[in-house]
Amino acid sequence: MTEAPRLDWQPVPAPARAPLAGQYVRLEPLDPAAHGDDLWLALQGPDADPALWDYLPYGPFAERAGFDAWLTGNASSADPQFFAVIELASRRCTGLLSFLRITPRDGCIEIGHIAFGAAMQRSPASTEAVYLLAEQAMGRLGYRRLEWKCNALNARSMRAAERLGFVYEGTFRQHMMVKGCNRDSAWFSIIDREWPRCRAAFQRWLAPANFDEQGRQRQRLEALRGDIGRG
Repeated sequence: MTEAPRLDWQPVPAPARAPLAGQYVRLEPLDPAAHGDDLWLALQGPDADPALWDYLPYGPFAERAGFDAWLTGNASSADPQFFAVIELASRRCTGLLSFLRITPRDGCIEIGHIAFGAAMQRSPASTEAVYLLAEQAMGRLGYRRLEWKCNALNARSMRAAERLGFVYEGTFRQHMMVKGCNRDSAWFSIIDREWPRCRAAFQRWLAPANFDEQGRQRQRLEALRGDIGRG
């Protein structure tokens, strides 16, 4: 039997519960008292995305009390570790996301439980929110592997993962039951040797110069990543 090569590897720290600042958004540790009203409006209000909860294992919430209890449970959790997304332009909380399956010993971590309000979707804010967590894990803390998992029927999440630079690894058939239905889970990852190219593409895409006067992107994130790969 051939042994795998040994690495000079040391466990990395767990991510701290601390704010992360970007150009378009700031991530803050989830606080139901501070973020609850905005999140209820963004995720459950009249202009909320009707498909938001389709593939999440919870929601939608018929009453505010149930929603607040869900937020309180999330805020007290160490893994998943939840962050609220504050759009700097409006100063409103418009979504949340988390680190989960945090494994410092192996340098593996996942981004998930993503719930972005409709106004935040397909925007620099949503891309930057993911980038800030990815850079914290891969760039600052030195994790080896960043994961993204979703229901294999969730076409939006599958497209988002590939756009953001995650590599499809396969589908776990009959992985779990969610809301009484079977879930096949699609697995994606970015590993440490891929992160510098992904980071450079994120930074170029998020730069103000990449958007015209109407806020439309000049270059797609995938194209920028391809340009860097050829460089």
